[in-house]
Amino acid sequence: NAFGQAAQRARAGGFDAVELLVGAGYLLNRFLSPISNKREDEYGGSLENRMRIIMEAITAIKKAAGEDFPIGVRLNVEEQMPGGHTLEESKVVARILEGAGVRFINVYTGWHESPIPTVAPSLPKGAFAHLAGAMKTVVKVPVIASNRINDAFTGEKIVASGQADLVGMGRALLADPALPLKSREGRLKEITPCLACSNCLSSLMSSSYRKEGQPLGVVCAVNPGLGQEGQDLLQKTERPKKVFIVGAGPAGLEAAWTAAFRGHQVTLFEKADQPGGWLRVACLPPHKEELRTLMDHLFDRVQKADAEILLNREVRAEDLKKIPPDVLILACGADPLIPPIPGVDSAPVVSALDVLQGRKTVQGNVIIIGGGLVGCETGEFLLEKVPGVVSVTILEMLDKMAVNLSPSYRPFLLSRLRQMGIRMETKTRVERITEKGVEVVRNGEAEFIPGDSVILALGLKEDPAMIDSFQGVAPEIYSIGDCIKPRMIKEAMEEGFAVGIKI
Repeated sequence: NAFGQAAQRARAGGFDAVELLVGAGYLLNRFLSPISNKREDEYGGSLENRMRIIMEAITAIKKAAGEDFPIGVRLNVEEQMPGGHTLEESKVVARILEGAGVRFINVYTGWHESPIPTVAPSLPKGAFAHLAGAMKTVVKVPVIASNRINDAFTGEKIVASGQADLVGMGRALLADPALPLKSREGRLKEITPCLACSNCLSSLMSSSYRKEGQPLGVVCAVNPGLGQEGQDLLQKTERPKKVFIVGAGPAGLEAAWTAAFRGHQVTLFEKADQPGGWLRVACLPPHKEELRTLMDHLFDRVQKADAEILLNREVRAEDLKKIPPDVLILACGADPLIPPIPGVDSAPVVSALDVLQGRKTVQGNVIIIGGGLVGCETGEFLLEKVPGVVSVTILEMLDKMAVNLSPSYRPFLLSRLRQMGIRMETKTRVERITEKGVEVVRNGEAEFIPGDSVILALGLKEDPAMIDSFQGVAPEIYSIGDCIKPRMIKEAMEEGFAVGIKI
């Protein structure tokens, strides 16, 4: 009855159809699934009984919202769970739903608890389109393919191949709600790419991911305006200012386009010969190629907003005293942290940055000091892309690996590393680095871990003195991104956008 009442409200509110969710391990999925449905009454046991509540919900929707109001079903056709219902059983379910008057089948896969990822960047795009293709062989109503479809090329390929009649996108439209319009108009470079990072899912599903006092809501790593669409955040300024931005990483690029789009006169200074900052390194590990797309997109957006971009231009405070701007935005990033560990300057020690960029090579048994995101991804990079690496051991002082990673994606990354044979040790403090390995204290006990090469992946460190050196050179000065405190892309984008709409 509650489903019927909800559908009635949806129709009254102007919606053209409703979709019944029988997926992700939610209520109706748990009735349908033999994993979770252990009932012994008329709602459990046979497939007919397990489907009973779904069929009753459809009847209730028709009664409350009208027989002519279209109903679709988002159906978990393969649960990706041991003992779950199979694709073949789902074909039977789909035929029954079609017979009950369901107008379309939206093909879904997996539970939130599934050991197999369904939206992670490690999955090929369109990885589950074949499930929609299987459904099309048994029903005549339109079939929608979904999961890991986040760009127009993937969607077009699926429809053109005949695997589905339509494609469904969710996360990609959080990253850029205008994706369909931009695709249709051929403005593909203007699409903000979804990274499949699962920040959006984590923000909804994990209370531990939210900061204290932060309201429950969906967030996106690359779209800081998400949830604020009703506000005119990018309104043109009435007082254009001369704005200098130091650093063309994600924070600086986001601030540059936002300020320039609003009408400010923006000059962006970057000491390297390319924009992107740490994105140029972050896109190098396996499955992170989408970050290069993001980097290109941000740079393209800055250019289209008519901001001036000066590469190979390192800026010091004394340079600006001669030509002071109205606003100075410091987005100069942070540098790799080099700890004062005895032996850190010895021959077998290199940085993760140098290894990922190909400036230094390692081989044999490799030890990575630092089990954050960079350390974990460097380990995967070594075993997939570096010949001569025999084994990888990652050492982390904290009690968890990759604590800075989205909790919805973190388990899949760590599972992948374990399957590759990577040894991961937590609560391990490195005491000394030698030519033959590292001396550590692990769980309170001294131990020696042998290795041929040592990689430092201990994160980044900001430089407050450098920030302080710019004080007084402009009426307005802001610091954003890693130069405040090293964090993730999400924070860089948020702070760049916030300062761009503030000035």
